Amino acid sequence: MPSQKKQSVGIKTPAALGFRMPAEWEPQTAVWLSWPHNLATWPGNFRPIPAKFAEIVARISCFEEVRINLARSLQPRARSLIARAGADLAKVTLYDHPTNDAWCRDHGPIFVKNDRTGEIALTDWDYNAWGDKYPPYDKDNKIPPRIARALGLRRFEKKMVLEGGSIDVNGAGLLLTSEACLLHPNRNPGLNRAQIEQNLRDYLGVETILWLGDGIVGDDTDGHIDDLSRFFSTDGIVTVVEQNRRDKNHAILEENLRRLRALRTPEGRKFKIVELPMPQPRSYKGQRLPMSYANFLVINGAVLMPAFRQPKRDAEAAEVLGSCFPGREIIPIDCLELVWGLGTLHCISQQQPA
Repeated sequence: MPSQKKQSVGIKTPAALGFRMPAEWEPQTAVWLSWPHNLATWPGNFRPIPAKFAEIVARISCFEEVRINLARSLQPRARSLIARAGADLAKVTLYDHPTNDAWCRDHGPIFVKNDRTGEIALTDWDYNAWGDKYPPYDKDNKIPPRIARALGLRRFEKKMVLEGGSIDVNGAGLLLTSEACLLHPNRNPGLNRAQIEQNLRDYLGVETILWLGDGIVGDDTDGHIDDLSRFFSTDGIVTVVEQNRRDKNHAILEENLRRLRALRTPEGRKFKIVELPMPQPRSYKGQRLPMSYANFLVINGAVLMPAFRQPKRDAEAAEVLGSCFPGREIIPIDCLELVWGLGTLHCISQQQPA
C-alpha cells in the first residue's frame, strides 16, 4: 500500500529547496553511460559488449547527447567503436571518469530539477554493488561527485544505499519501488521503512511511496523495479506478466499485479495498468537470465526497448510500449548478449533532465 508523510521541516534538503526528480519522459539534456571494461561482468562473453554499447550510443545520439564515463586509456578504442557504429560524434562526450563496472543507472547520480529556478542538481547516494556482491566499487562511488564537478552542478549527498534501478517516478509526487530491494538487510540495515521513505521524499521530492513485492527470477539486484513495473504517465503503469503458470515468475508477477490494481492515485482513482509480456525464459551456465521488456529506456522522441531474438514476443512488447508512449519511436535493440551481464538498457543508462 502507498505510504505518505510530510517532508522534514527545517532541513535544507533538495525537496525543501524545491527540487524533484523528473519523470523519464520529460525533456532530457543527455543520457549518461559508463563504458564496459570489466570482463568478469560478462564471463566468457565480453567480446561483443563494447560494440553493443557503441550501437546504443549511436541510437541515442540520433535524439540527444550521450555522455560517457571511462578512463582515458579506454577512450581511443571506445571512440573508434562509436564512430564505426555511426553515432553523431558531435553529440558524444567522453569523460575521464574511471569506473569499476558499467551499471550507470545504479552507481551514477540521480538528477533532480528545480522547476522554479530551472536549476539541475544531482543527488549522490551510497552504492555497495547490490549488497556487496561484486567488490570493488570504490571508483563507481566516485562517479556522482566527478559528474558534479565536470558539469558544475550542485550535489546533494545522502548516506543511504540507493540504486537508480530500484525506483521509478511519475514526476508528480509518486515513487514506485519494491520491498525485496529497498528493505533488504544488505542495503541499509540501520534504517527502517519509515526512515527510507522519508529520505526518498527529502532528496527526490516525492510525496507518496508505492510498494511492490519481489523481483523477477535471476535478478541479482534483489528485485529492481525497472525489471518489473514502470510509470508511462502520471497515472499509468506498465507491468510485466508471465502467462505460464508453471514459470517461477508467474506467482511473483501476479502478486505485483494484484498490488498495482489495489493502488490508488492521490485523487483516489485506479491507475491505468497495462500488461507487458515477459520474454520466454533463457538460462546461461545454469543461471536464469533476468530478461524483461520493462528494462526500456525513454529518451527524447523515442523508447529503446530490449529485444531477445524472440520475434513474436519482441513484436508484442513493442506494440504494448507503442501504446504507452504514443508519438515516440519504439526502437528494439538486441540485448541477448548484454543480458548475460544480468542487465540491459535501463540498467546501463542514467538520464540527465533538461
